Amino acid sequence: MNKIVTKNILSENIVLLEVEAPLIAKARKAGHFVIVRVGELGERIPLTIANADEQKGTITLIIQQVGTSTHRLCALNVGDEITDLVGPLGKATHIENVGTVVCACGGVGTAPMLPIAEAMKKAGNKVITVLAARTKELIILEKEMRQFSGEVIVMTDDGSYGQKGLVTNGVEAVIQREKVDLCVTIGPPVMMKFVSLLTQKYSVPTVASLNTIMVDGTGMCGACRVSVGGQTKFVCVDGPEFDAHQVDFDEMISRLKAYN
Repeated sequence: MNKIVTKNILSENIVLLEVEAPLIAKARKAGHFVIVRVGELGERIPLTIANADEQKGTITLIIQQVGTSTHRLCALNVGDEITDLVGPLGKATHIENVGTVVCACGGVGTAPMLPIAEAMKKAGNKVITVLAARTKELIILEKEMRQFSGEVIVMTDDGSYGQKGLVTNGVEAVIQREKVDLCVTIGPPVMMKFVSLLTQKYSVPTVASLNTIMVDGTGMCGACRVSVGGQTKFVCVDGPEFDAHQVDFDEMISRLKAYN
C-alpha cells in the first residue's frame, strides 16, 4: 500500500494528495498516469501524475471529486494508505525544443499540464500558459505554473479573475501577436475541441491529452477508444496524447455521455 504524506484542498471539489511511491517517482515522465484503487472492491481510477519528487520518493495526484470513487479517495487523510497504485502508464509526452509553446489548460486540466510545462521549459522552449476556469475559485496551480512559464494568462468565464473570456480568447491573443510553434491543450473535451479548431485555423500544430475518457487504463475494456485520423486508438495505451487536429472530438464527447 501507498501512504498519503500530504493533503491540500486546492479549490471546491479539487484535492491534492502527495503519495509515497518511490519506484513510480523514479520512472515517471511528463504525460504518464497511474491507476488508483481505494478498497479491495474499489473502482480503478486513472489519474495523471502532476508532479514527482524522486528524493522523497513521492508522486503528486490532483483529484476532482465527481463520483463515488473519487469522493472515497479524497476522503483519505495524511497517514492513510491507498489500496493499489500502479504506474507509470501511458506514453510520455514528446518533449523537444520547438520554440514557443502555448499550454492551454482548463480547470483540473492544469494538473497534468504542470509537468509538461516544466519539461518544455527545461528543453529550452518559451512557454506561455493560458489558465482558464469558470471562476477565480476554480483556478488551480497558478503559482506553480508561473515557475515554468514566461507568461501566464488567466481567463475566467465570469471575469472574477484575470481576463473575462474563454481559454480560446487567450490562446488566439497570443497567436495573433507572435509565432507559436506548438500548442498543448488539456481540459474538458469540448474545450479541447474548440482550441483545436482555433489552432487549425492558424496552422499551429496542437497536441491534446484525452485522459478524461480513460476507465481501465490497460487497453482491456475498450471504453477509451477514439478516432484519430480515421483510425481507432485506445487512449490509455496509444496515448493519452494525440494530434488534436486528427481527433474526432464529437465522437469522443458522444461516448463520454455514456458515463452520465
